[in-house]
Amino acid sequence: MAENFGVEMRLDVKVPMRDGVELSADIYIPQAEGPFPVVLMRTPYSNNMDPVIEKARKLANRGYVCMVQDVRGRFDSQGEYYAFHQEVDDGYDTQEWTGQQDWCNGNIGMAGSSYGGCVQWLSAPLQNKYLKALVPRVMCTDYYQGLMHPGGAFQLNVMMTWGMRTNGRTGQSIDYHNWTEAFRSLPLTNLAGNAGRDLKFWQDWLAHPNDDEYWNEVNTDRRFNEIEVPSLIMGGWYDLYATDAFDNFTGLRERGGSELARGSKLIVGPWPHALSMSTKTGDIDFGADSMLDLDSIERDWFDKWLKNEKPVSEDAPIRIFVMGTNEWRDEQEWPLERTDWQAFNLSSDGRANTATGDGTLMLDSADGEPEDHFTYDPEMPVQTLGGNNCCSPDIVPWGPYDQRPAEGRYDVLCYTTDALEDDFEITGPIRLKLFAATDGLDTDWTAMLVDVSPTGYAKNLCDGIIRARYREGFEEQKLLKPGKVYEYDIKVGVTSNVFKKGHRIRLQVSSSNFPRYDRNQNTGGELYTETDMRIAQQTVYHSPEHPSQLILPVIPK
Repeated sequence: MAENFGVEMRLDVKVPMRDGVELSADIYIPQAEGPFPVVLMRTPYSNNMDPVIEKARKLANRGYVCMVQDVRGRFDSQGEYYAFHQEVDDGYDTQEWTGQQDWCNGNIGMAGSSYGGCVQWLSAPLQNKYLKALVPRVMCTDYYQGLMHPGGAFQLNVMMTWGMRTNGRTGQSIDYHNWTEAFRSLPLTNLAGNAGRDLKFWQDWLAHPNDDEYWNEVNTDRRFNEIEVPSLIMGGWYDLYATDAFDNFTGLRERGGSELARGSKLIVGPWPHALSMSTKTGDIDFGADSMLDLDSIERDWFDKWLKNEKPVSEDAPIRIFVMGTNEWRDEQEWPLERTDWQAFNLSSDGRANTATGDGTLMLDSADGEPEDHFTYDPEMPVQTLGGNNCCSPDIVPWGPYDQRPAEGRYDVLCYTTDALEDDFEITGPIRLKLFAATDGLDTDWTAMLVDVSPTGYAKNLCDGIIRARYREGFEEQKLLKPGKVYEYDIKVGVTSNVFKKGHRIRLQVSSSNFPRYDRNQNTGGELYTETDMRIAQQTVYHSPEHPSQLILPVIPK
């Protein structure tokens, strides 16, 4: 039965933490005989925002207590804010206090996106007895590789813009900054100060460039076996955490600490970080069918696990939106069992520079071909044109955009198939096995998968990066021998896209994607304190001895 209860609001309720700090919560209670299940949302963005209040009231209308809490050090909550690390114990303590209240029936679910998803993942391994279900949207569980240092590079745009907006107790305006100048500021350790901010966590992020104990403290990816509650994970193909959504899903399905956790589900649409807010992402309008009522789907999940009233569909655990054909499809596993993994060889006569060069992608093996060369100058990096960005699209856009401006640069190698004779679906994780050399001690290698239409429009699908000193792992840095050929394994991201008949598949290879990532200064010096730069001479190989290959998850018809 669809309830429509009146709502009692209890504002600024103080919830004590184990160290005596009190966190502020607004609590929305159905005006009916309780107790009730609780939906808990914890946020650094203020619990007094119209969308939050609207959602909380709707949940109370449906017979849930909705509790929205400002995290430590933000808005009405006491204490000092420090991103991520504080949320483990604070989340558990909040759940424990909530479960003991007379309006709670002992069942708590958690909801929220971005940082509101982070707080769910961080507290779940502690196994509070009252916690029964999660709905984390757009968040990672490995903050080193998923957020701060993907591929070993620093995710500059996100960390700088988001970090400065969340600096201090309240939301901060950053719209007045000269971002072109700010992103180029060196050394990175002075960047926040140059922008007038005192960000302790910024300095700590840069002080831990390796995947060390600092990051392990908040790495839930290594603790999926300790999570015992079911999760409904939501993500977007153009979200910052697109790959992480699948990693979290498979982590729970394979390593979850209970049968319930291993029954978790996943929804991924053609969306950026703001899920299902518009049919249009970047340049592309994916149509009305691309929109889902995620709040309604979320309530159904809670009706099952918190009320035991509504059966969760026994349909497939994965629902994805296939771009190109623009349709939803259910799947059973990730990667898809029916995947035909195909290795497309990079090939050229040594002139793959720009989209008008002679670089090709082909299934045939390379045969004694000359290598490709380009110059990477960190003073003139390749500019970010959309992609999996966050969280200020007015500063650095997100989503699909025409990549032809980048493909006109001589420092962007382009490898392209012939026009496809039939529709061609790629769904799954994309990887690049790259054989390359540089004349310095360190550099970056970037890769991007692109869908090229007959008109020439080059739509980015996903991209990745590897910092060369982290080619063997992220726990230890190993500098290069100049001129030596190394093999790099680049995670290019995830996608589901049908390349329509007449379209072409393109791979871009370069050494920068700025300001999404910081610039490798090619010196081999200490990361983030270096101010010097050097120009690097880059070489990409594709020969029988060094067969660079793009590994694509092809889905048979």
